[in-house]
Amino acid sequence: MPQSRNPFYDGPVSDHFDGLRFHSSFEPRANNLLELAWMNAVKAARYWPAVTPPARFDLPPRRFGGLRIAMIGHASLLVQVCGVNLLIDPVYADRLGPVPGAGPLRAQPPGIRFDDLPPIDAILITHNHYDHMDIPAILRLARRWEPRIIAPLGNDVVIRRHDPGITVETHDWGERTVLSPRLSVHLEPAFHWSGRGMADRRMTLWCSFVVTSPGGGVLYHVGDTAYGDGSIFPRIRELFGRPDVAILPIGAYEPRWFMRAQHVNPAEAVQIMLDCGARRAFGHHWGTFQMTYEAQEAPPLDLARALEDRGMPRDSFQPLGPGMAVELPWR
Repeated sequence: MPQSRNPFYDGPVSDHFDGLRFHSSFEPRANNLLELAWMNAVKAARYWPAVTPPARFDLPPRRFGGLRIAMIGHASLLVQVCGVNLLIDPVYADRLGPVPGAGPLRAQPPGIRFDDLPPIDAILITHNHYDHMDIPAILRLARRWEPRIIAPLGNDVVIRRHDPGITVETHDWGERTVLSPRLSVHLEPAFHWSGRGMADRRMTLWCSFVVTSPGGGVLYHVGDTAYGDGSIFPRIRELFGRPDVAILPIGAYEPRWFMRAQHVNPAEAVQIMLDCGARRAFGHHWGTFQMTYEAQEAPPLDLARALEDRGMPRDSFQPLGPGMAVELPWR
Protein backbone atom coordinates (compact mmCIF):
# COMPACT_ATOMS: atom_id res chain seq x y z
CA MET A 1 0.00 0.00 0.00
CA PRO A 2 1.50 3.39 -0.99
CA GLN A 3 2.68 5.55 1.91
CA SER A 4 1.01 8.91 2.39
CA ARG A 5 3.08 10.21 5.31
CA ASN A 6 6.79 10.63 5.94
CA PRO A 7 7.54 9.47 9.52
CA PHE A 8 10.94 11.19 9.59
CA TYR A 9 10.27 14.68 8.27
CA ASP A 10 7.13 16.79 7.90
CA GLY A 11 8.57 20.10 6.73
CA PRO A 12 7.36 22.27 3.86
CA VAL A 13 7.49 21.28 0.21
CA SER A 14 10.61 22.58 -1.55
CA ASP A 15 12.47 22.17 -4.82
CA HIS A 16 13.88 18.89 -3.45
CA PHE A 17 11.05 17.68 -1.16
CA ASP A 18 7.59 16.86 -2.50
CA GLY A 19 5.93 16.45 0.90
CA LEU A 20 6.72 12.73 1.10
CA ARG A 21 10.16 12.08 -0.41
CA PHE A 22 13.33 13.99 -1.17
CA HIS A 23 14.81 14.19 -4.64
CA SER A 24 17.52 16.02 -6.56
CA SER A 25 17.81 17.56 -10.02
CA PHE A 26 19.41 14.30 -11.16
CA GLU A 27 17.35 11.42 -9.79
CA PRO A 28 19.06 8.03 -9.42
CA ARG A 29 16.68 5.50 -10.92
CA ALA A 30 15.06 3.04 -8.53
CA ASN A 31 16.68 -0.36 -8.80
CA ASN A 32 14.27 -3.08 -9.84
CA LEU A 33 14.05 -5.91 -7.28
CA LEU A 34 14.70 -8.40 -10.07
CA GLU A 35 17.88 -6.53 -10.96
CA LEU A 36 18.98 -6.60 -7.33
CA ALA A 37 18.33 -10.33 -7.16
CA TRP A 38 20.24 -10.89 -10.41
CA MET A 39 23.19 -8.86 -9.18
CA ASN A 40 23.37 -10.87 -5.98
CA ALA A 41 22.87 -14.20 -7.72
CA VAL A 42 25.44 -13.83 -10.49
CA LYS A 43 28.88 -14.51 -9.05
CA ALA A 44 30.75 -11.93 -11.09
CA ALA A 45 32.35 -10.20 -8.11
CA ARG A 46 36.14 -10.20 -7.92
CA TYR A 47 37.64 -12.19 -5.07
CA TRP A 48 38.59 -10.21 -1.97
CA PRO A 49 41.17 -11.67 0.43
CA ALA A 50 40.36 -12.61 4.01
CA VAL A 51 40.43 -9.95 6.71
CA THR A 52 43.84 -8.26 6.82
CA PRO A 53 45.12 -5.60 9.22
CA PRO A 54 45.90 -2.16 7.79
CA ALA A 55 49.51 -1.32 7.08
CA ARG A 56 49.41 0.98 10.09
CA PHE A 57 47.12 2.13 12.89
CA ASP A 58 47.00 5.89 13.17
CA LEU A 59 47.52 7.50 16.58
CA PRO A 60 46.07 10.98 16.06
CA PRO A 61 47.11 13.93 18.21
CA ARG A 62 44.66 15.31 20.73
CA ARG A 63 44.34 18.51 18.67
CA PHE A 64 45.80 19.77 15.40
CA GLY A 65 46.13 23.42 14.41
CA GLY A 66 46.27 22.98 10.63
CA LEU A 67 44.39 20.31 8.66
CA ARG A 68 44.87 16.62 9.37
CA ILE A 69 42.82 13.96 7.56
CA ALA A 70 43.03 10.37 8.82
CA MET A 71 41.29 7.37 7.28
CA ILE A 72 39.44 5.00 9.61
CA GLY A 73 38.08 2.91 6.77
CA HIS A 74 35.56 2.98 3.90
CA ALA A 75 33.85 6.39 4.29
CA SER A 76 34.83 7.04 7.93
CA LEU A 77 37.37 9.79 8.46
CA LEU A 78 38.78 11.83 11.32
CA VAL A 79 39.27 15.42 10.20
CA GLN A 80 41.19 17.64 12.62
CA VAL A 81 41.15 21.29 11.59
CA CYS A 82 41.74 24.55 13.48
CA GLY A 83 41.81 22.64 16.76
CA VAL A 84 38.38 21.07 16.12
CA ASN A 85 37.96 17.29 15.83
CA LEU A 86 35.36 16.08 13.32
CA LEU A 87 34.29 12.50 12.65
CA ILE A 88 32.64 11.98 9.28
CA ASP A 89 30.33 8.97 8.83
CA PRO A 90 31.91 6.92 11.64
CA VAL A 91 31.38 3.18 11.12
CA TYR A 92 33.00 0.69 13.49
CA ALA A 93 30.65 -2.23 12.76
CA ASP A 94 32.08 -5.55 11.57
CA ARG A 95 29.16 -6.01 9.16
CA LEU A 96 26.80 -3.70 7.29
CA GLY A 97 23.03 -4.03 7.25
CA PRO A 98 19.89 -4.37 9.33
CA VAL A 99 20.31 -8.07 10.21
CA PRO A 100 22.93 -8.97 12.85
CA GLY A 101 25.54 -11.37 11.49
CA ALA A 102 24.60 -10.72 7.87
CA GLY A 103 25.70 -8.21 5.28
CA PRO A 104 29.13 -7.26 3.90
CA LEU A 105 31.96 -8.18 6.27
CA ARG A 106 34.69 -5.68 7.14
CA ALA A 107 37.82 -6.68 5.21
CA GLN A 108 40.18 -4.41 7.16
CA PRO A 109 39.98 -3.36 10.82
CA PRO A 110 39.46 0.35 11.53
CA GLY A 111 42.65 2.30 10.90
CA ILE A 112 42.09 4.23 14.14
CA ARG A 113 41.08 2.10 17.10
CA PHE A 114 38.03 3.48 18.88
CA ASP A 115 39.95 4.00 22.12
CA ASP A 116 42.67 5.91 20.24
CA LEU A 117 40.26 8.58 18.99
CA PRO A 118 40.84 12.08 20.36
CA PRO A 119 37.95 13.97 21.98
CA ILE A 120 35.32 14.37 19.26
CA ASP A 121 33.65 17.78 18.93
CA ALA A 122 31.23 17.00 16.10
CA ILE A 123 30.00 14.04 14.07
CA LEU A 124 28.98 14.77 10.48
CA ILE A 125 26.59 12.26 8.86
CA THR A 126 26.11 12.47 5.09
CA HIS A 127 23.15 10.06 4.89
CA ASN A 128 21.60 7.02 6.53
CA HIS A 129 22.86 4.08 4.46
CA TYR A 130 24.42 1.45 6.71
CA ASP A 131 27.93 2.01 5.38
CA HIS A 132 27.70 5.66 6.46
CA MET A 133 25.47 5.58 9.56
CA ASP A 134 26.48 3.10 12.27
CA ILE A 135 23.98 3.70 15.09
CA PRO A 136 25.89 1.76 17.82
CA ALA A 137 29.05 3.74 17.01
CA ILE A 138 27.16 7.05 17.12
CA LEU A 139 25.60 6.19 20.49
CA ARG A 140 28.96 5.09 21.88
CA LEU A 141 30.60 8.32 20.73
CA ALA A 142 27.74 10.36 22.17
CA ARG A 143 28.09 8.71 25.57
CA ARG A 144 31.83 9.31 25.67
CA TRP A 145 32.14 12.91 24.45
CA GLU A 146 28.66 14.37 23.87
CA PRO A 147 29.69 15.76 20.47
CA ARG A 148 27.40 17.76 18.26
CA ILE A 149 25.77 15.45 15.72
CA ILE A 150 25.05 17.18 12.42
CA ALA A 151 23.03 15.48 9.68
CA PRO A 152 20.62 16.27 6.82
CA LEU A 153 16.86 16.58 7.39
CA GLY A 154 15.01 13.64 8.91
CA ASN A 155 18.04 11.78 10.22
CA ASP A 156 17.47 13.01 13.77
CA VAL A 157 14.40 10.77 13.94
CA VAL A 158 16.37 7.79 12.59
CA ILE A 159 18.98 8.14 15.35
CA ARG A 160 16.56 9.04 18.15
CA ARG A 161 14.59 5.84 17.55
CA HIS A 162 17.57 4.14 19.21
CA ASP A 163 18.09 6.77 21.94
CA PRO A 164 15.22 9.24 22.44
CA GLY A 165 17.41 11.49 24.59
CA ILE A 166 20.17 12.08 22.06
CA THR A 167 20.52 15.52 20.47
CA VAL A 168 20.88 15.61 16.68
CA GLU A 169 20.97 18.80 14.61
CA THR A 170 19.50 18.55 11.13
CA HIS A 171 19.88 21.01 8.29
CA ASP A 172 18.78 21.44 4.70
CA TRP A 173 20.92 21.91 1.62
CA GLY A 174 22.31 25.43 1.52
CA GLU A 175 22.32 25.84 5.30
CA ARG A 176 25.32 26.52 7.53
CA THR A 177 26.17 25.78 11.14
CA VAL A 178 29.05 27.37 13.08
CA LEU A 179 31.40 25.00 14.91
CA SER A 180 33.82 27.58 16.29
CA PRO A 181 34.82 31.19 15.58
CA ARG A 182 37.20 29.80 12.95
CA LEU A 183 35.10 27.00 11.45
CA SER A 184 31.72 26.55 9.77
CA VAL A 185 30.05 23.55 8.11
CA HIS A 186 27.74 23.90 5.10
CA LEU A 187 25.39 21.21 3.75
CA GLU A 188 25.28 20.95 -0.03
CA PRO A 189 23.60 18.57 -2.52
CA ALA A 190 24.78 15.17 -3.71
CA PHE A 191 23.28 12.95 -6.41
CA HIS A 192 22.32 10.03 -4.22
CA TRP A 193 19.42 8.73 -2.12
CA SER A 194 18.67 7.38 1.36
CA GLY A 195 16.99 4.45 3.08
CA ARG A 196 17.56 1.78 5.71
CA GLY A 197 14.73 -0.55 4.72
CA MET A 198 12.27 -1.39 1.96
CA ALA A 199 9.76 1.38 2.66
CA ASP A 200 11.79 4.48 3.57
CA ARG A 201 13.64 5.24 0.32
CA ARG A 202 14.38 8.98 0.01
CA MET A 203 12.40 9.86 3.17
CA THR A 204 15.48 11.42 4.78
CA LEU A 205 17.84 13.84 3.09
CA TRP A 206 21.45 13.16 2.04
CA CYS A 207 24.21 15.70 1.54
CA SER A 208 27.83 16.61 1.00
CA PHE A 209 29.69 18.88 3.43
CA VAL A 210 31.82 21.97 2.92
CA VAL A 211 34.01 23.08 5.83
CA THR A 212 35.12 26.72 5.68
CA SER A 213 37.07 29.22 7.76
CA PRO A 214 37.17 33.05 7.68
CA GLY A 215 40.75 32.91 6.37
CA GLY A 216 39.54 31.28 3.16
CA GLY A 217 40.12 27.59 3.90
CA VAL A 218 37.70 25.28 2.06
CA LEU A 219 37.34 21.50 2.42
CA TYR A 220 34.75 19.73 0.25
CA HIS A 221 33.64 16.28 1.41
CA VAL A 222 31.38 14.01 -0.65
CA GLY A 223 30.09 10.83 1.00
CA ASP A 224 28.22 9.16 -1.88
CA THR A 225 27.21 10.62 -5.21
CA ALA A 226 26.60 9.80 -8.83
CA TYR A 227 28.08 12.16 -11.39
CA GLY A 228 24.69 12.75 -13.03
CA ASP A 229 24.68 15.86 -15.19
CA GLY A 230 27.62 17.25 -13.20
CA SER A 231 25.79 20.47 -12.38
CA ILE A 232 26.31 20.48 -8.61
CA PHE A 233 30.11 20.31 -8.65
CA PRO A 234 31.06 23.61 -10.35
CA ARG A 235 28.52 25.20 -8.01
CA ILE A 236 30.82 24.44 -5.06
CA ARG A 237 33.53 26.61 -6.60
CA GLU A 238 31.00 29.34 -7.36
CA LEU A 239 29.77 29.40 -3.76
CA PHE A 240 32.98 28.89 -1.80
CA GLY A 241 35.92 29.37 -4.15
CA ARG A 242 38.36 26.62 -5.07
CA PRO A 243 38.52 23.96 -2.34
CA ASP A 244 41.96 23.48 -0.86
CA VAL A 245 41.03 19.81 -0.46
CA ALA A 246 38.28 17.58 -1.80
CA ILE A 247 37.58 14.20 -0.19
CA LEU A 248 35.80 12.15 -2.84
CA PRO A 249 34.45 8.58 -3.15
CA ILE A 250 36.30 6.28 -5.56
CA GLY A 251 34.85 2.81 -4.87
CA ALA A 252 31.72 0.63 -5.12
CA TYR A 253 31.16 1.33 -8.82
CA GLU A 254 30.86 -2.00 -10.68
CA PRO A 255 28.90 -3.20 -12.61
CA ARG A 256 28.62 0.18 -14.21
CA TRP A 257 25.14 -0.34 -15.69
CA PHE A 258 23.85 -0.84 -12.16
CA MET A 259 26.01 1.52 -10.08
CA ARG A 260 26.30 4.52 -12.40
CA ALA A 261 23.21 6.14 -10.89
CA GLN A 262 24.48 5.61 -7.33
CA HIS A 263 28.26 5.98 -7.17
CA VAL A 264 30.95 7.66 -9.25
CA ASN A 265 33.86 5.64 -10.56
CA PRO A 266 37.45 6.93 -10.24
CA ALA A 267 37.38 8.69 -13.62
CA GLU A 268 34.22 10.55 -12.61
CA ALA A 269 35.78 11.41 -9.25
CA VAL A 270 38.68 13.01 -11.12
CA GLN A 271 36.14 14.98 -13.15
CA ILE A 272 34.50 16.19 -9.91
CA MET A 273 37.91 17.38 -8.72
CA LEU A 274 38.31 19.36 -11.93
CA ASP A 275 34.73 20.66 -11.87
CA CYS A 276 34.98 22.06 -8.34
CA GLY A 277 38.56 23.26 -8.86
CA ALA A 278 40.03 21.43 -5.87
CA ARG A 279 43.76 21.95 -5.46
CA ARG A 280 44.20 18.44 -4.05
CA ALA A 281 41.93 15.44 -3.61
CA PHE A 282 41.87 12.29 -1.52
CA GLY A 283 39.87 9.15 -2.25
CA HIS A 284 37.74 7.18 0.20
CA HIS A 285 34.87 4.62 0.03
CA TRP A 286 36.98 1.67 -1.10
CA GLY A 287 38.79 -1.44 0.14
CA THR A 288 36.95 -2.03 3.44
CA PHE A 289 33.53 -3.55 2.63
CA GLN A 290 32.88 -5.61 -0.50
CA MET A 291 29.62 -4.05 -1.64
CA THR A 292 30.04 -4.31 -5.42
CA TYR A 293 31.93 -6.26 -8.06
CA GLU A 294 35.30 -4.56 -8.48
CA ALA A 295 38.41 -6.09 -6.91
CA GLN A 296 39.63 -4.70 -3.60
CA GLU A 297 42.59 -2.87 -5.15
CA ALA A 298 40.78 -1.80 -8.34
CA PRO A 299 39.80 1.72 -7.20
CA PRO A 300 43.36 3.06 -6.68
CA LEU A 301 44.52 1.37 -9.89
CA ASP A 302 41.62 2.84 -11.87
CA LEU A 303 42.27 6.21 -10.22
CA ALA A 304 45.91 6.12 -11.33
CA ARG A 305 44.81 5.36 -14.90
CA ALA A 306 42.26 8.18 -14.86
CA LEU A 307 44.90 10.65 -13.68
CA GLU A 308 47.33 9.46 -16.33
CA ASP A 309 44.66 9.85 -19.01
CA ARG A 310 44.20 13.46 -17.89
CA GLY A 311 47.93 14.17 -17.68
CA MET A 312 47.61 14.84 -13.94
CA PRO A 313 50.24 13.88 -11.35
CA ARG A 314 49.35 10.96 -9.12
CA ASP A 315 49.92 12.95 -5.94
CA SER A 316 47.20 15.44 -6.95
CA PHE A 317 44.55 12.85 -6.05
CA GLN A 318 45.64 10.16 -3.60
CA PRO A 319 43.60 7.19 -2.33
CA LEU A 320 43.48 6.90 1.46
CA GLY A 321 43.67 3.46 3.05
CA PRO A 322 42.86 2.61 6.69
CA GLY A 323 45.40 4.14 9.06
CA MET A 324 46.74 6.62 6.52
CA ALA A 325 46.90 10.28 7.54
CA VAL A 326 47.90 13.48 5.76
CA GLU A 327 48.81 16.80 7.33
CA LEU A 328 48.27 20.00 5.38
CA PRO A 329 48.30 23.75 6.00
CA TRP A 330 44.97 25.46 6.58
CA ARG A 331 44.05 29.08 5.99
